Amino acid sequence: MGRFWRRNRCLYKAGRRRVTQLFTKKTGGNCLLFSFLTIALALRIVRLLFLLYLHQPMFITVLQVLFILALIIVIIFFVFQPKRHEGFTLPENFRDWLLDYVPFYAGLDEEGQKRFEEKLQRFLSAVKITGANAEVEDLDRILIGAAAVIPVHGIPDWEYINLREVLLYPGFFNTDFDQEGTNRTVSGMVGTGHMENVMILSKWELRQGFVNRTGNRNTAIHEFVHLIDKMDGTLDGVPEILLERKYVPQWQQLLEVTMQEIRQGGSDIDSYGTTSPVECFAVVAEYFFMQPETFSQNHPQLAELLKKIFIRK
Repeated sequence: MGRFWRRNRCLYKAGRRRVTQLFTKKTGGNCLLFSFLTIALALRIVRLLFLLYLHQPMFITVLQVLFILALIIVIIFFVFQPKRHEGFTLPENFRDWLLDYVPFYAGLDEEGQKRFEEKLQRFLSAVKITGANAEVEDLDRILIGAAAVIPVHGIPDWEYINLREVLLYPGFFNTDFDQEGTNRTVSGMVGTGHMENVMILSKWELRQGFVNRTGNRNTAIHEFVHLIDKMDGTLDGVPEILLERKYVPQWQQLLEVTMQEIRQGGSDIDSYGTTSPVECFAVVAEYFFMQPETFSQNHPQLAELLKKIFIRK
């Protein structure tokens, strides 16, 4: 019963997030109109029911029924209309940048690269990228978009409905988002509270993650994995919206074993993975995407389950 409740709670929260996205992202500036139409429709339905209650069918005209149906059609149109992707045009040399800086993209076949580019365009059109004391250059946008696409390239129709803006800082910052002072050790963060649906990235670490093609760390990919983890409503290292329930116990146990191996110095996985299952998931995922062959050789069990999470055939 506990597993049933937990699974359905995840689906409920994910569904609630989807409804929120439909009312905000897809209605754009029409939220006020949507509210007005909803109230008007509610009033018409109440009046119609009242007339029925009083047994006065002569007041229920065909015109009134058609008016109510028209309101419903208009509301459906404004809420569920296809999302338009405007606002960012990929620079002419974006493919050169992807080939130079993103080994994941370079290793794809023609069809895979085309799908990557389509997802990149959709992401950069949907999510705002803002510099906070840092200049946002086209290369930064392409790298942020690439980091977003890499984990979900194998997942059809994925959208980061829990992200509306990426803030780009010039360097490290602290947990209070300060760019100056002491304890500035944070290079990436998924916001909570008043910073919900916002990601913060260090421009320096963003670029280093892609410049160092032999490394297994990538801060931007790390943070996007956190967003994927959070999509089921809980940030716990278990992406239940993607991982089949039958594999969840195995995945949780494997994370614990991996954290213990790192603590004992018997693993090439970054020590930050011992912080918690949440961070362990993000750390092994960035390694999995940055150095897939090495990761699969050194950590076959992890690689097998990560493929079940991120790759849909």
